[in-house]
Amino acid sequence: MKVFFKKSLLVAVMLGGLTSCRHDKPNMTYMPDMHYSPAVKAQEQTRWNSKTRVPVEGTIPRGYHPYRYSGQPEKAGQMLKNPLRRTKTVLNHGRDLFNTYCIVCHGKFGEGDGYIIPKYPRPPSLQSDKIRNYPDGRIYHIITEGQNLMPSYASQILQEDRWAIIHYIRVLQRAKKPTASDLKKLENW
Repeated sequence: MKVFFKKSLLVAVMLGGLTSCRHDKPNMTYMPDMHYSPAVKAQEQTRWNSKTRVPVEGTIPRGYHPYRYSGQPEKAGQMLKNPLRRTKTVLNHGRDLFNTYCIVCHGKFGEGDGYIIPKYPRPPSLQSDKIRNYPDGRIYHIITEGQNLMPSYASQILQEDRWAIIHYIRVLQRAKKPTASDLKKLENW
């Protein structure tokens, strides 16, 4: 019994001593480059990244459509035609987009009396004869590139949505100043 007690005491001391040992690093690391990988910035020159990756010349990002008429509002007015048909769905969508992006400056009826106007100069009225005579492509160009204090909305408003807004602007214009054919239709209605 004495021998058993001495052996079990010896085993307990050895186990207690082993548990107090600390290993900060393992004895052997399998594939150390993966275990201790250095943080590398994409633009940094390293042995793994010999030069920064430049896109192949002539490529464009997915979903990006280059705008051909940059800085050419008259040409855009002549060449661009509204591809959307004027339907109730398109007009409702255009109204929603107008009320999201345009109403703050141009106002509910496009008269340039939006609720931020006391802080900023008044934009031109969309009801003016000048804007009424703009072709749809010219208005599209203004939304895409901006004009005067109005910034470009190309990154916020999709191309198709810009055309829907233009249809809604035309509805606002005809509601304020109906054409003779509009009045004739009302008489026959």
